[in-house]
Parts: sequence; structure tokens; C-alpha cells
Amino acid sequence: MLNSNMLQENNIDNKNIVVEVNNIQKSFGKNDILTGVHFKVEAGKNLVLLGKSGSGKSVIIKCIVGLVAADSGSIQVLGQEVISQNEKKLNELRMQIGFLFQSGALYDSMTVKENLSFALRRNNKTLTEKKIDEDINEVLTAVGLLHAINKMPSELSGGMRKRIALARTVISKPKIMLYDEPTTGLDNITSREISELMVAIQKKYKTTSIIITHDMACAKLTADTIAILKDGKIHAQGTYDALANSEDEWVKSFFI
Repeated sequence: MLNSNMLQENNIDNKNIVVEVNNIQKSFGKNDILTGVHFKVEAGKNLVLLGKSGSGKSVIIKCIVGLVAADSGSIQVLGQEVISQNEKKLNELRMQIGFLFQSGALYDSMTVKENLSFALRRNNKTLTEKKIDEDINEVLTAVGLLHAINKMPSELSGGMRKRIALARTVISKPKIMLYDEPTTGLDNITSREISELMVAIQKKYKTTSIIITHDMACAKLTADTIAILKDGKIHAQGTYDALANSEDEWVKSFFI
């Protein structure tokens, strides 16, 4: 384990922790994916998870929202234990978590406005039409796509679809954002724009984020802390600069 990991842990304010993953383990049949993962995320901070393909990054965030059940360990989110939570309480907790899927997962048969209003109505059935319109205008302005409000997803570029998916995720004002490969399939310029937008969203809405990415430019732009998975555990953790200057050969391989 790198010294930077220990420094990062020592600098964390435990009173300000909103996500704490402690010794979680997960196997699928005889395939051990997570063998004792531990990390903490402070309120308002971004943690980037790095690891080789198949290392369990997506499994971790699915465990955090209860889409996949960890075999053992503890996952505390906003002070609540996820692993032992009943479905009703888990659904209430999920209302405070935004999950940006790799594909964006927009509804093809709905306009941009309908995609966003559907997300709002699903989470809060008491909203007035005026409030829904105000919230839609706010998030579309935040992602720079108010002019696309009446377009269909098929009329949008890949970058625009990512922006709309991000707008749909933040429209319910989640406290925590989970990003699964947010820049996959985008050109370098658009990837940078999405990464910068993620930082702007973090500042505007004061969200706490966990970001899975293979895009090191995205990691550099968005991360307050980076954690690197190896053999089902966090092998190293620290700032981008600390890890980029590591002498650990495994860590160095991500920054070449």
C-alpha cells in the first residue's frame, strides 16, 4: 500500500463521511471479485475508482446502491447501513443517490423534456407543473442544452445525450452521484467537456461523487482522491499527483 493512501486516510474528517465501504467481499460462483474493499468519501468530494477491466469497479457502486448484494462487510451511505437494509428503506435511500449509467439510458420514445419530467414525477408526485418546468429549465441551463428541450434522443449527438442524462440524474437533487464510465465512446474534446461539466455540477449542487473511469484525463480533472483496485482490494489511494509520481509499478501503469 502506498504511503499516500495512509496520508489520505489520516486527512479525512470522519464526521463528514457520507459513504464508507468497509471490508466488502463479493464473489460470483468461484470467481472472487471483491476480497476486502475499504474506502471513505467525504461530503462534497469526488472519488475516482481505477482498475483493470473486470476488477470489480462497477460491482462496488452497484453494491453501494443495493443493486448487487455484497457477501459480507459494511456499506454506510448517509449514515445508513445498505447491506442489512429492507427494500422500503433502501428505495428511500436510493432517492438521494443519482446513478449515471454508461449508456445514458434515456427513453428513446420521449423528448428531452419528457425524460426529465418523468424522472421528477417518479420521485415526487406532489410537484406542480410550474415547479417541474422550473426544475427542467434549471438543469438544462446548467448543462447548456436548454435549446434541446423538445428534441428526441435520436436527434442528439453522443455528447448531448450524456449531458441530458446528467441533467436527468441531478434534477432530483441527489446528495450522492455515481458515474459509470461517463466519457466512454466520446471524442477527446467532448470527454473533456463532460468532465468539466461534472465538476461544475459538483460545485453547483454540492454533490459527493464516486466516478468509475478508464479515462485518465477525466480522472485528473474530476478527482479529489483516486483509489486503484487490484486483486479485489484497494491497492493504492491518494491524489492524482501523488499517484502519478508513485514508484509502484502497478500504479505507474495507469499513468503512462
